[in-house]
Amino acid sequence: MELSPLTAVSAIDGRYRNQVHHLDEYFSEYALMKYRVWVEIEYLLFLEKKKVIKLAVRTQKALRQLAADFGPDDAQEIKRIEATTNHDVKAVEYFIKERLEKNGGAAAREWVHFGLTSQDINNTAVPLSWKHALEYEYLPAVLNLQTALRVVADNWRDIPMLAHTHGQPASPTRLGKEIMVFVERLGNQIEQLLHIPFTGKFGGATGNFNAHHIAFPKTDWVKWGNEFVESLGLQRQQFTTQIEHYDNLAAHFDCIKRINNILLDFCRDIWSYVSMEYFKQKTKKGEVGSSAMPHKVNPIDFENAEGNLGMANALFEHLTAKLPVSRLQRDLTDSTVLRNIGVPLAHTLLAIKSIEKGLNKLVVNDARIYQDLEDNWPVVAEAIQTVLRKENFPNPYEALKELTRGKEKIDKKAIHSFIDGLKVTAELKKRLKAITPHNYTGITASY
Repeated sequence: MELSPLTAVSAIDGRYRNQVHHLDEYFSEYALMKYRVWVEIEYLLFLEKKKVIKLAVRTQKALRQLAADFGPDDAQEIKRIEATTNHDVKAVEYFIKERLEKNGGAAAREWVHFGLTSQDINNTAVPLSWKHALEYEYLPAVLNLQTALRVVADNWRDIPMLAHTHGQPASPTRLGKEIMVFVERLGNQIEQLLHIPFTGKFGGATGNFNAHHIAFPKTDWVKWGNEFVESLGLQRQQFTTQIEHYDNLAAHFDCIKRINNILLDFCRDIWSYVSMEYFKQKTKKGEVGSSAMPHKVNPIDFENAEGNLGMANALFEHLTAKLPVSRLQRDLTDSTVLRNIGVPLAHTLLAIKSIEKGLNKLVVNDARIYQDLEDNWPVVAEAIQTVLRKENFPNPYEALKELTRGKEKIDKKAIHSFIDGLKVTAELKKRLKAITPHNYTGITASY
């Protein structure tokens, strides 16, 4: 059978193809070729800029056009060459040499890939594709989600809600503030992500510019290498083996993994609130919640997100553990692994889409939230004993513990009866009776 969304082994290229197909531009085999061609051409033009070689204006223009317009047909031509070379980067080199000859640059053939090893291309092409994917796809997606959470936090700012610690009723909170917890957590990690540099390796076979230096011993290749890599939008690693050490790439993965954990935590909380009927969910005509139970409206968006976040983090975990480890000056274990960095990012983006979809279905069930507060008057015990402490009342904690802990039914009447029996002033009793589960919600920073 031919490859299609129905025959693909991976769900990313199968069931979810329509949602993530745009990631082809960063992480497919075609994309890797495109970025390799770009780097090779930029290096050749850099040598021309430094007057190492001379390229005619029309040749330079043709090279820039090739990099800008690189398409699937060009990638197929490289694959044809690779069938002979059995080496993917060498196939890119030969491809560019052929195009040079067709555009008046035959004399510059041997300056393509001059002094380089494959990883000088791979370890600049891959960081570039990763950088662009984060800047154009991931960061906009996660920032938009954070903004959406901030909007609902603002909309739900004044809704008091029973909190639950250890799964048990606890001091009341506000729904908006609980969403702001996730807004702040996301913001902190996004800020850390933005400070991790995008780095590349560029220094010849084992990182020492051996071939460059032997050919041009008076040239400061370290300075030139820095300048070239920076012109691509990356930082050059100064001391490397044949490959980059991937530490910063691993830091990106780890940071995204932490963001995913925050989103996973959010999904589980929302799932729990739906289960507790704090939220209802909008229905869509024609949709089915269960194949057997017609009444069901399941929180599937948050469940799907949780599954995709788990898949993403499992892969990120392997990437961060494997990529920074390589025997001596280089082994090949990074090669296959590096080709899969788009997979966990795709799962992450699918999760973000699912969360946004789920958020848009949520409807606050004010009546259920109100009733849950009303059914849990023992949560004001903290407030009462704290005020009594301030007033130097003897053993207030123990008195409230005796009244409330483990008791089946402690309602407003029981709390007020307790307050009436206290040997305190009438004014203090009035203050204590004014405390309810609905207004004992504290304060938070403004947002």
